[in-house]
This record gives sequence, structure tokens and C-alpha cells, in this order.
Amino acid sequence: MTPLRPLRDLEPAGVRAVFCDIDDTLTTDGRLPAVAYAAVEDLAEAGVQVVPVTGRPAGWCDMIARFWPVAGVVGENGAFYFAYDRAARRLTQAFILDAAERATLQRRLAKVEKQILAAVPGAAVASDQPYRIHDLAIDFCEDVEPLGREDVDRIVEIFTRAGATAKVSSIHVNGWFGSYDKVSMIRRIAREVLGLDLDQKRNRARAVYVGDSPNDEPAFAFFEHSVGVANIRSFADRLEAPPKYVTRRSGGEGFAELARHLLRAR
Repeated sequence: MTPLRPLRDLEPAGVRAVFCDIDDTLTTDGRLPAVAYAAVEDLAEAGVQVVPVTGRPAGWCDMIARFWPVAGVVGENGAFYFAYDRAARRLTQAFILDAAERATLQRRLAKVEKQILAAVPGAAVASDQPYRIHDLAIDFCEDVEPLGREDVDRIVEIFTRAGATAKVSSIHVNGWFGSYDKVSMIRRIAREVLGLDLDQKRNRARAVYVGDSPNDEPAFAFFEHSVGVANIRSFADRLEAPPKYVTRRSGGEGFAELARHLLRAR
């Protein structure tokens, strides 16, 4: 992996939006620490809009959009965004696919699920699968005994052979049919909710993306200000497009470190 620059080299002036992964970026060891949640709130109160961008399911994202101090949330690796207008008490939901298309693709994913579970002992459907509407999440270390790298690669191979896109997070392999990713929906929510056209380079420089794993690669490549929390180093040999900067701390503490760096400039 290309040597990562320390966070202090990131010029924070002018940043008005932070897009962030959740698992092992906002969270630490499977929980959301107070320091990370406080950092989200501190950014929001300072006028920096925060948008979590996650592989987690629609059911979780509905709650996050409504209850967290965020401008919106992108879920299931770019399948949709939810944004809650507190003044109007209205939740906006924007999807890549309509309900009929989602139902058709879920039937196709059910066949892939059977193949994966038969071929990879110890793998399991993620416990949050009932709350998903677009993708299939296969658990390799959240609620199961951690699987080896070869097993994770085998899961990716089965998804890919079926014609699905597969992305590895720190806990799941997520698979879906379609060409979308985190960046495609980030661009949409930025334009429609934040009023920020990220196709213009000067606007991209006003945003930061922070993540921790290979499913963040499209965003690492897209953003001028891309940051990895320190645990990104565990994926060093799996990243073709690493982040440009890295925090000293891991997980939620690393996110809080980034927030402090941005807020000092304000």
C-alpha cells in the first residue's frame, strides 16, 4: 500500500461535509463509543454536515437518519439514501431500484446464499439481513467464529461468479446485483440534500471521506480528502486505492481525532 500521509497534512480549511463509514470507523470493537458520537454532534453544531455511508441495512438507516445528528445516511453500500427533515418531520427515501426490481433481485440472491453456505463452512447470513432490501450480507466474523482469508475470498468468488458485485467490509461480505457503489449514492445525496455538486473538483475539496476497509475503496479513490482510521493498515495488501491520510487512533477514536482536526480550523 502507498505510504499514507499523517492526518496533520490534511488541510481542513473549507471542509463543510464529512462522509464516514460506520463499522470500525465510527465504532470500536462493535460498539459506538461516546467520543465518536460526540464528534458527530460537534461537527454538526459547527456547520459541518455528517453523512454515514455504510453497508448496514435499511432498517438501521431509518433509525440513524431520524435520531442521529446527521444530514442523512447512505445504506447497503450505496443502494439508497435516507434523509430526515426535522422541521417538516418528513423522511426522504431515495432508492437505486424500485420495489419490483428489488424483489426480483432478492430471489436471485437467495440462490447465491445457498451456494455460499454450502461451500463455506462457518459462514452465516448476517443477523441484520431481515432489515435489508437490496443486498445479501454474509457474516465472516461478527456473530460467527472468524473465518480465514481464503474463506472470505471464496465468498467473494461465489458472488462474482453469479454476476453480483461483492465488497468486503471489516465484518461482512456484501453482495448485490447492479453497478452502484458508495460513491454513486454519495454524489446523489450531496447534490440533493447538501446542495454540493461533487462532480466539480472544487466542491470535492470541501468534503472528507473516512473509512476502514476495502468496501471504502471507491470513495478513497474519488475524494481528494480521503482518510483511513488507523485500523485500515490491517487491509494494506488488499487495497488498490488506499486513502491519502491516516489517523493515529483506530475506530471511533480515530474518527474523533479527525473531527478535532477539522474543528480546529473553524
